[in-house]
Amino acid sequence: MSEKVSESNAPSDVADEAESDLAARNQRVEKLVRNHILASLGVGLVPIPIADIVGILAINLDLIKSLSKEYDVPFEQDRGKAILTSLLGGLFPVAVGGTVISLLKFIPIVGQTTGAVALPVLAGAATYAVGKVFVRHYEAGGSIFDLDTAKVKDYFSKQFGIGKKVAADLKNSDSSAAA
Repeated sequence: MSEKVSESNAPSDVADEAESDLAARNQRVEKLVRNHILASLGVGLVPIPIADIVGILAINLDLIKSLSKEYDVPFEQDRGKAILTSLLGGLFPVAVGGTVISLLKFIPIVGQTTGAVALPVLAGAATYAVGKVFVRHYEAGGSIFDLDTAKVKDYFSKQFGIGKKVAADLKNSDSSAAA
């Protein structure tokens, strides 16, 4: 008695389907990170000092939560906050710079202009880097509970540098589209 293998169960079809699923997930993840970068750019424009920083942290926490869901990894808010604090604290001069820029918004016109130019790009870069760290970690099979921030700090810093260009490009393309 011979069994007929249906085409849908053929090994090459299964491999093609898995590859297609992976490509679809990669597109969703890329869009997810991009949308959070855009949100960070927008929150960086908030004219209220310190409120912008709080908003940016909330966006990054939401990014981690969304990526956890996409990769089917459990999420814990307190662990996410601890990771963000550690990663962003590793960029202490930049983080302090971001806070100083945020506080400059108290100074009419000059401070608000400086904040509107610099903080959105720094915020977008941080979001880009957070996204890249979590995508790489989750794709390697990690979870939010086993991410070692000391081991990813160099990668995070490198991605932050790349993220400044990505965020600036997004900010400029968004400004061009609005005009």
